[in-house]
Amino acid sequence: MLMYLAWPAFRPNESVDSLGSAGQYRSLSISPAFVAQRPRLLKGWYLLELAVDYAVDIAPARIEVDYGYGFEQGASFTVALPSGQRIRRICYFESTPKAIRFSPMDDEGEFSVRRFRLIRVPYFLVESPAYRWLADAQMEYMNKSIDEIKEAIKAKARQMGIRRPALMRRYFSGSLGASKKSAQYKQWMGERSKSVGTYVAEYRTLAKHVETLPVISIVLPVYNTPLVYLRACLDSVLAQVYPHWQLCIADDASSNSDVRACLASYAENDKRINVVFREDNGHIVNASNSALELAAGDYVALLDHDDLLAPHALLRVAERLVEDPSLKLVYSDEDKVDGKGQRSDPHFKPDWNPDLLLGQNYICHLTVLAADLVREVGGFRPGTEGSQDHDLLLRCLPYLTAETVVHIPDVLYHWRMIEGSTAAAASGKTYTASAGLRAVTDYLEGQGLGARAVEGRVPNSYRVIWPLSNPLPKVSLLIPTRDGVDILKPCVDSILKKTDYSALEVLILDNQTSCPRTLAYFDELRGDSRVSIHRWDHPFNFSAINNFGAKLATGDILGLVNNDIEPINGDWLREMVSHAIRPEIGCVGAKLYYPDGKLQHGGVILGIGGVAGHSHKYFPQSSYGYFSRLTLVQNLSAVTAACLLVRKSVFEAVGGLDEAHLSIAFNDVDFCLKVREAGYRNLWTPYAELYHHESVSRGAEDTREKRDRFLRETRTMRERWGSALDQDPAYNPNLSRKREDFSLDV
Repeated sequence: MLMYLAWPAFRPNESVDSLGSAGQYRSLSISPAFVAQRPRLLKGWYLLELAVDYAVDIAPARIEVDYGYGFEQGASFTVALPSGQRIRRICYFESTPKAIRFSPMDDEGEFSVRRFRLIRVPYFLVESPAYRWLADAQMEYMNKSIDEIKEAIKAKARQMGIRRPALMRRYFSGSLGASKKSAQYKQWMGERSKSVGTYVAEYRTLAKHVETLPVISIVLPVYNTPLVYLRACLDSVLAQVYPHWQLCIADDASSNSDVRACLASYAENDKRINVVFREDNGHIVNASNSALELAAGDYVALLDHDDLLAPHALLRVAERLVEDPSLKLVYSDEDKVDGKGQRSDPHFKPDWNPDLLLGQNYICHLTVLAADLVREVGGFRPGTEGSQDHDLLLRCLPYLTAETVVHIPDVLYHWRMIEGSTAAAASGKTYTASAGLRAVTDYLEGQGLGARAVEGRVPNSYRVIWPLSNPLPKVSLLIPTRDGVDILKPCVDSILKKTDYSALEVLILDNQTSCPRTLAYFDELRGDSRVSIHRWDHPFNFSAINNFGAKLATGDILGLVNNDIEPINGDWLREMVSHAIRPEIGCVGAKLYYPDGKLQHGGVILGIGGVAGHSHKYFPQSSYGYFSRLTLVQNLSAVTAACLLVRKSVFEAVGGLDEAHLSIAFNDVDFCLKVREAGYRNLWTPYAELYHHESVSRGAEDTREKRDRFLRETRTMRERWGSALDQDPAYNPNLSRKREDFSLDV
């Protein structure tokens, strides 16, 4: 049973007592819009005061915020609330909340809300308390003084190219969702857990049918590891259901004699464990190479000295290697584990994604490589300490294809999150960022690609700037329109004025315009040599009108552009062209926003809603997205034709858009899948940013005829691409296909 309350916006020092008297309720929905005579909650900083009396000692209380796109797309946080104790929490509303939902407890039970107060405060009053909260809640700031945290925040903000208050806002708006995600992950783990006995039975079945099973050599560099974590790491290897492994340990001259004694003891008790004790401390690269020299297996797995393997990790890897002995790289999903063994922050990764790998080591853990490939590229490379795994993968990249790489969508690796670890404070280790930048730069130079790497928008990420040919390839922008001068004029004018790419032509594809103002604007455009207007006198068919325009285009590259698009950055077209001319790339998509700044398109994810949906739809403009994916160039299965570039030769080779069966909806998804099927990689870039007034010109699906047509086109997509729509390699089967926010499928 839910209790809904109209809730006035809060004035300073205003509070409500006994918000819910003792009763059996789970949540209270609080809508500031209900009471018009009171001021609304506004964007900004707030101090939340909360006190609840429970029949139990403590309960999890949750606050959820709806910014206008539903609670699922908003923010939330959970706090363990002792009965009768007043707590204070700093929070930041990134825009005006439409509603707030308060759940005093997870289950039904008695409670009485004694205090629920939000006080709007200026930033300078919350700054010091905010630093104290960071010291308690963020691993990278634990055990630091307020002054040390302040300096660390300043340095991090400089590195990210933003001001300190902007970084603090990201912590206190972005952190709201963390506890909700943690609860979802616990539910996910519970639903997918198996007993070790089940895995043992699976191994026996595998061994029964395979004469020779692959041996996996685990490379483990060690240096002064706390014994409790070192033993846990070693025990996780011993606990492997799959027994055909070799543990290759290199102690990097640990000064703690107990570490050496521990390693010697484990090696003495299990012949599969080999240890070399280095005389000099050579850091992680040299230690990893020393461990690699011990490897005698067919494959090499990478393990850090305080991390954990899931008991079935090597079994899952071996199963795939047995299925396909030609594999050269196998990797899995991962999560983090704290000092108490609590797991959180799962990373459910996409399948093979070469462009994403250039921007970030998304593969990370668990990584298993063919041993002969690791030796062929020379093992780990000195000078890349901190990003040595990324560097190794990049040097293997020329030898890898989608057919020789397998991603296992299962959490097989637990990355230790303790003070000083990379998992806890990667953003604080600037040497890892510089080492990663060197790794990407050296790869680009070694391949003679003429591209250069710069730091990305988030720590430990990189942007590759690809070269343009001289002279510039000509781009033909195809803009279908009918009347609608109020949206067409801002679109065309902004393209012509803002775009810093000179080799372009704009083809206005006029679909029966009769509006005098629009026709007058056409006359005005005829004075610009870059613009031509072409009449298409047939019922609206997005596919047919673009196919018509493609035949008229004189450029080497076609740009499909809706008439409600407006560029934000002047180099948007330069960025997209630099990818579109790469021979391995097919369709190139852009980052599109609604006029209010919320994200409209971060790429297309197959299967969402049955056919396809937009990645990260409605996310704030400042959001990094799921594991920073909104900031990274990446390969995707499809991108929207609201702003899509493709070489004309590729467009023609796959037959253009399907005007017979997909006249309005999903023609872009279908086209992208045809391009992918032809052997090209489709790509999305966050460095081409534009506004999109989505479907303003065409209108909504609000008639029976339109709805029937939409259903027909949906059936066409399911019949044509059914299995492909259910297995998007740019996504992960553990993530939701009901929502577009990369949330877990629970």
